[in-house]
Amino acid sequence: MPHPAPHRHLPTDEARDLLALTRDIAQREIAPQASAEEDAGRFPRQTFALIGEAGLLGLPYAEEYGGGGQPYEVYLQVLEELAAARLTVGLGVSVHTLACHALASFGSKQQRTDHLPEMLGGSLLGAYCLSEPTSGSDAASLRTKAVRDGEDWTLNGTKAWITHGGVADFYTVLARSGGMGAHGITAYLVPGDAPGLSAAAPERKMGMKGSPTAQVHFDGVRVPDTRRIGEEGQGFAIALAALDSGRLGIAACAVGVAQAALDAAVAYLGERRQFDRPIADFQGLRFMVADMATKIEAGRALYLTAARLRDAGEPFSAEAAMAKLFCTDAAMQVTTDAVQLLGGYGYTADFPLERYMREAKVLQIVEGTNQIQRMVVARHLMGPESRG
Repeated sequence: MPHPAPHRHLPTDEARDLLALTRDIAQREIAPQASAEEDAGRFPRQTFALIGEAGLLGLPYAEEYGGGGQPYEVYLQVLEELAAARLTVGLGVSVHTLACHALASFGSKQQRTDHLPEMLGGSLLGAYCLSEPTSGSDAASLRTKAVRDGEDWTLNGTKAWITHGGVADFYTVLARSGGMGAHGITAYLVPGDAPGLSAAAPERKMGMKGSPTAQVHFDGVRVPDTRRIGEEGQGFAIALAALDSGRLGIAACAVGVAQAALDAAVAYLGERRQFDRPIADFQGLRFMVADMATKIEAGRALYLTAARLRDAGEPFSAEAAMAKLFCTDAAMQVTTDAVQLLGGYGYTADFPLERYMREAKVLQIVEGTNQIQRMVVARHLMGPESRG
């Protein structure tokens, strides 16, 4: 059954209409086939085309370049609704938004004019290439090489854990153009059909089977200097700026999955009878539901607080890390409890709870593991760790 709309504060009538449109698309076009599509491992390319046509693939970017001109406060609530219907879609929109961030924020006027309208308008789908087989959390040690060759760059190396790997139309790629460390990295916008670019077979994952995650190989891929984003050596700073925003996207997706799990559990408890009474009457179960709902509301408040800081131009890195950490841990707990509330039925694929539980797990890992988020928060509080 469709989940009831949470109480929301939205800043404008336009935002309210946008969220209503999102809920309609989610409930009519995405949620009904989500379980079957995930079981079959089908990537919903047509769904991304549909939501692109509806203007949902470029919400936080400037209208001048085809975006929606919406604050992050609104964009994240749209993500939450999409993720509640199907995480493959919600997370996919978040990754696409992340892939557009470098060009939208650091690209030249000409680059934005040339590329952003297609990227934001829904005709192109993006991927973000930072992690590598030997550099996940330690992204500054990446090894993919970019070598200057006249007016071009030649890229060689392998990226790992790339959402939309093999199906993306463009890749925002971080590669080493200089010496070791964070200052030797540059960002590039690489077309998905560039000669020498290929993807390995998708990873066989616990959840999100409809979203391809794959290694992406760069074998002598030539990229014009006109597709270099920002200055040489600026890539790591560009990546970090994007990740703060991307973590908020993951937080919103986590709240969406948790909300969907809570709604499914509440619906079941209202229908199931044991000992001649609805099991919704049992206090132990009611207390579990109350705790689940409280975690969801706390997570939503946390990600919205961070989003409003971002919208106001204030620092929000620590708050983004807190939101990603709390919301994804909460989603794991809520989905686990939802499976428990349904008993044996919760463990079967006849109900979506086991899928939500499997999907929640990955949210504690992507865009910086939750251990990394704790390091980020601690550094804001106490400074960097001593190396002595």
